Amino acid sequence: IAFRAEDGSPEHYAILVGTPPTDKPVLTRLHSECFTGDLLGSLKCDCGSQLRGAIEAIGKSGGGVLLYLAQEGRGIGLINKLRAYRLQDQGFDTMEANERLGFKADERRYAIAARMLKLLGYKAVRLMTNNPSKVAALEAEGVKVTARVRHAFPSNTHNRAYLETKAKKGGHLL
Repeated sequence: IAFRAEDGSPEHYAILVGTPPTDKPVLTRLHSECFTGDLLGSLKCDCGSQLRGAIEAIGKSGGGVLLYLAQEGRGIGLINKLRAYRLQDQGFDTMEANERLGFKADERRYAIAARMLKLLGYKAVRLMTNNPSKVAALEAEGVKVTARVRHAFPSNTHNRAYLETKAKKGGHLL
């Protein structure tokens, strides 16, 4: 199901796996698009693994919702993400690189995700995430998070520092 704001901003998508009932907390993953990880299989992040893992876990559980959010590069866009990669190659971590480009460490917003869930009829979720900010953001927008479902995958030599930064600076529960 596609969602687009009236102002014509980028489209966001809800992928419903099965027919999850709306009267109980639905297994949900909020996934920000990642061209390099989701489509190209980049080893610099864990995004592709998280996306494929979420779809598999939702399927095995009998159904749920994956929201695919147009928030590339923690909300800074693909071109700026590629610029941030260049800074990372110079020794800056992922969050420092975003800040050096003039952005916050994480520019993503989750009000749209809450709105999408509400429009789909879901008021409560079991959220697949390691990011406490996502839990807090949904709760602040009136979506009850009844459980945080761990959603982590093994690191590799290319993304180990990235994951460590997410844990140390972003508070991710890895």
